[in-house]
Amino acid sequence: MKTALKIIAVVIVLLVVIAIAAPFLVNVNRFRPEIESNLSSALGRQVGVGNLSLSILSGSVGADQLTIADDPKFSNSPFITAKSLKVGVELIPLIFSKQLNVTNIDIDQPVVNLLRNQSGTWNFSSLGNQSAQAAPPGNQNAQTAQPAKKPVGSGNSSPARLTIDKLQLTNGKITVGWIPARRKPVTYENVDLTMKNFSFTQAFPVTLSMSLPGGGSVKLDGTMGPINSADTSLTPLQAKLSINKLDLAQSAIVEPSLGIAGMADFDGTLNSDGKIAKTDGTIKATNLKLVPKGAPAGRPVQFQYSIQHDLQKEAGQILQGDVSMGKANAKLTGAYDMSGPMTAVRIKLTGQGMPVDELEAMLPAVGVVLPSGSQLKGGTLNVDLNADGPLDRLVTTGSVRLSNSRLAGFNLGSKMSAISALTGKAPSSNDTSIQNASTDVRMDPSGTQLSKINVAVPALGTVVGAGTISPSGALSFKMSADVSGGAASGLTQMAGLGKGGAIPFMIQGTTSNPTFMPDVQGMVGNKLKGLMQPGNQKNPLGGLGGLFGKKKPN
Repeated sequence: MKTALKIIAVVIVLLVVIAIAAPFLVNVNRFRPEIESNLSSALGRQVGVGNLSLSILSGSVGADQLTIADDPKFSNSPFITAKSLKVGVELIPLIFSKQLNVTNIDIDQPVVNLLRNQSGTWNFSSLGNQSAQAAPPGNQNAQTAQPAKKPVGSGNSSPARLTIDKLQLTNGKITVGWIPARRKPVTYENVDLTMKNFSFTQAFPVTLSMSLPGGGSVKLDGTMGPINSADTSLTPLQAKLSINKLDLAQSAIVEPSLGIAGMADFDGTLNSDGKIAKTDGTIKATNLKLVPKGAPAGRPVQFQYSIQHDLQKEAGQILQGDVSMGKANAKLTGAYDMSGPMTAVRIKLTGQGMPVDELEAMLPAVGVVLPSGSQLKGGTLNVDLNADGPLDRLVTTGSVRLSNSRLAGFNLGSKMSAISALTGKAPSSNDTSIQNASTDVRMDPSGTQLSKINVAVPALGTVVGAGTISPSGALSFKMSADVSGGAASGLTQMAGLGKGGAIPFMIQGTTSNPTFMPDVQGMVGNKLKGLMQPGNQKNPLGGLGGLFGKKKPN
């Protein structure tokens, strides 16, 4: 027993001596060219590491910095920089055979710069592509950079031979930019990425988490690989993805000029074979705003979807698009193309019998402004809309129909003061009832055009016409109200419009404060121009002036 204890004690002493002496006996800096060469060859980019140090207790070789060059077609700045790098190694071969066998790599506080050019190609697409030319860090301007020489030792190393038990990035930062720069780069922080059993030629588990601008977070858990040697962005991936509190206005997903804003939560899956990617999931958006001059919606919007995306063409189809706003449901289908500088779409939105009370809170999000103090209540809405073109020049056409609703807080009779004379009865409330209203719509950056307007308002009759709404909300409509019957017949006959005819009028002002005025030219035509001179006692319009709050001519 005493002999055994002595042997154990001697072994422990020897291990302690080795642990203390090994860092001085093994010059790990001699392995730096080998590490740089192997990594450069595997990544197809020039890799530089700082001073190396050996830690026996952790079984790792440390470097005080790491630099990986960018694709010279994108930038002369580094693709990745990190404050420190730890390389796990097998100690016995290192100490006794001076052989470096890497088991894991831990990159601490990396800064990753992602860039996308006008053709839709990312700067990480050429990673692992040995035919790509690497520019050494600190090289001259990217537009004039010359191809770097083949890394030393690359003939003895290749992506196929590189396997790592664990590769991780901790506490990193990712910036996303564009070439040419069209907006401020978007930064994601607290990036933690772990790849186990990493290999260029085999699939491997991957997990990712990071913080989003505005306080949100992302979590991804799945399987990735094998790495596509021609284009890393086409590498297969199967994963579950969860996004919490994504600030749309601050994300890299939305172009700021589009005016889209709000917070979104996402829960779904992503499955890619390297050619076609399919994603299914549910997006729930709050405070959603879809146009630059819109306002946040007053209720959440849920979008359950299935999208199929062609990775090489950067285009895809919406296979399923169920949009829900409370009990109001609509369908969104179509296609999109992201290959150009601005995403283009060709989509269709349809909704039948959608409760107006559920939709009313969404009107500000799409830039619909009702008269000040008013609110749509009750009834149903049908929409059939098609949107086509780049998102910044989108053209939307289709039809809208409203049934059995009322515009609460807006009394049409107060805007048209002789309404009681036209209908034979005084308005009974401060609301405007709408039996039905339909119109054809065309919306583009120049404004909104409404044609074939047909509105049945019990307080007035049937109103038809057309007009435009400018981007600032200015109104220009020519309308005609059919006020047949009752006390109206005498007034319309006096105007020469025949028994129970239609009265033309104009709507001007703004969407928040519309004004109504008689269309004199349309009402009497050229035949009555002479009778309309000031002081003419036979002016037949004198009785109609009060209809729009106008004084009777002297």
